[in-house]
Amino acid sequence: MKIIFSRAAVAAGSLLLGGVLATAGCGLSPREAVPVKGVAEASATTALPFDLPATATLRASKQKVFAHYFTPYPVSLDNKAPESDYYTRNYLSPAGEGGIHQAYGGLLRDRPAPRAPISGDYQLEDMKREVRTAVAAGLDGFTVDLLNLSATSPHRKRVDLLIKAAEQVDPGFRIVLMPDMTATQIKGLDAAGLASELAGLAKSPAVYKLPDGRVVVSPFKAENRTADWYAAFNTAMTNLGAKPALVPVFLNFGANYKNYASVSYGFSNWGNRSPNLQGGIGGNISASHGLGKIWMQPVAVQDERPNQGIYDEANNTENLRTTWKNAIDGGTDWVQLTTWNDFSEGTQFAPSPHNDGAYLDLASYYLTRLKTGTWPAIARDTVYLTHRTQTAALKPTSGGQAKFMVPRSGTATPRDKVEILSFLTAAAQVRATIGGTASSYDAAAGVQARLFPLANGATAASVLRNGTTTATVTSPFTVTATPQVQDLQYHAATSGRP
Repeated sequence: MKIIFSRAAVAAGSLLLGGVLATAGCGLSPREAVPVKGVAEASATTALPFDLPATATLRASKQKVFAHYFTPYPVSLDNKAPESDYYTRNYLSPAGEGGIHQAYGGLLRDRPAPRAPISGDYQLEDMKREVRTAVAAGLDGFTVDLLNLSATSPHRKRVDLLIKAAEQVDPGFRIVLMPDMTATQIKGLDAAGLASELAGLAKSPAVYKLPDGRVVVSPFKAENRTADWYAAFNTAMTNLGAKPALVPVFLNFGANYKNYASVSYGFSNWGNRSPNLQGGIGGNISASHGLGKIWMQPVAVQDERPNQGIYDEANNTENLRTTWKNAIDGGTDWVQLTTWNDFSEGTQFAPSPHNDGAYLDLASYYLTRLKTGTWPAIARDTVYLTHRTQTAALKPTSGGQAKFMVPRSGTATPRDKVEILSFLTAAAQVRATIGGTASSYDAAAGVQARLFPLANGATAASVLRNGTTTATVTSPFTVTATPQVQDLQYHAATSGRP
């Protein structure tokens, strides 16, 4: 199954107000309107259930982990207070943008973790914040989606700022150039034109280069151009003194990869977002290695797209855990977290009001195993709760929404479950209260997932050992039978950030 691509349409079809890309979304609860702690802040305490190795230790590994950065959704668009900023006024309100997204309840269901207004160059400071958050989580860098390379484009300006932020924050953090071959402006460039633009960006020491000096270029939906076109692109880049190492990202890997072997250093695909569709990961890795190419495996949490009327059933954190496990077991070379911040597709790993850094915590756990070859020891009891705020089949009858999401063809059967994912130093009892019903079970040491039926009301869990509560978490998200808009994204809460 191929993932349907909508990102270029989002970038091209949204309004541009005052140089700001404008889309719309639904309102957040009062709890979600206040600043959320970032991973960089929380990791200095006890947010993670394990001790993350030093940055130098993680970077010494030949395995690399990047996160896909999507320029339409920076931390802030106007540096206003969260309760009245551009996200809240337009992205997080179905009535925003003159109501153009009213039919599907708004384009977005979540936003970047909000912050108070700051002084100085807020756009650069926000990019620095995102780099620091990624570094604190153990990531090697961002694969940045290049939607428009024109000097006047807000997308290009954000790419330049992101590169500058990486240079200033951490000289070891890398930016991978990912020209989006579906984007109108990129499609308008010939091979020499694209090479010229990327060679200019590659002058920065922050842009990722292999030990032999080759510039890593990873075009999204690479099959939009032929292998001969990329051969000309490679030649043009080389003539400009920026010899490339091409790592094409395909939407249909099986149908295309052999045709591009002669022009590529490695391969990747955009992947799927449902655990029942992850069985081919090992085969993709083997096929790439068989041709002497590295493999970059996509790892994802979930995917919901209100404007397209589709979503994938991720089974709480099962898709995230399955893609990581299969990537590790299959011997992947690199990983791409898809995505860092594409809020229009609901795929964000970045800390947000709806996940509070929980998904990035889990990525840190798995990337430590990938890079060190050993599962990290559990140092602190930690509990993660994931659940939706409505049942999958429920359709709001108020608020004016007329278009609703349905499961994408081939995805797992939708389910209504609360998942308790426990990281325990030793066996303990886990107690849960879901919609007013109390339950308990004996949980083993290590990592264990347990499912309970979703129920309207509050959700909480705690760990009890030898009469002492060692971890507790109450989800800030109430499950309701009367949602204002349809939202099939899994929300997350962790005891690591009370």
